[in-house]
Amino acid sequence: MKPLIITTSLVVCLALPITTLAQPNTDQLDQEARSIAKQFLGELKPTLQKSMKSDGPVKTIEVCQVKAPKIAQDLAQKTGWEINRVSLKPRGESAQPDQWETAVLKRFNAQVASGTPPKKIEFSAIVTANNQTEYRYMKAIPTGNVCLTCHGSNLTKPIQEALKEHYPNDTATGYSKGQIRGAFSFSKAL
Repeated sequence: MKPLIITTSLVVCLALPITTLAQPNTDQLDQEARSIAKQFLGELKPTLQKSMKSDGPVKTIEVCQVKAPKIAQDLAQKTGWEINRVSLKPRGESAQPDQWETAVLKRFNAQVASGTPPKKIEFSAIVTANNQTEYRYMKAIPTGNVCLTCHGSNLTKPIQEALKEHYPNDTATGYSKGQIRGAFSFSKAL
């Protein structure tokens, strides 16, 4: 009976370090995150473009306020990832970056300043905080021409009023084409 206990203990002891040391496949996680970002943008962008054409920018502000969180929520339920968009100049409360996201966004801005095309900028890491280890991924959201209608420097009075109504603490204006407006920010517990 004694050898069985020793063998069982040895198996348990050997199994624990292997489990603890196992590293996630970050290439696979990167691909998952990229796919989710593509899906998010693939749903949000045409929705906003359609609204801009049919209803104009003032109505599109409301559409964005309602549709973007819904798309994120649906993708989160479907994929098991936490999904958000964040910015150093957030429009809404949920866009406030945490400390890690702030550092990554500043890194993205430095990359753009050094000539990296914004569409190619992304970053991922395994992060442990509060005894929770998670995989985190961010992909830059560059400011395009259409974005400038509601995020640029020369906003019309009706757009300013709509932003004040829907986003009373908005700071997401004053951008120029090609700047990093924010980022997709995804995480998954490991």
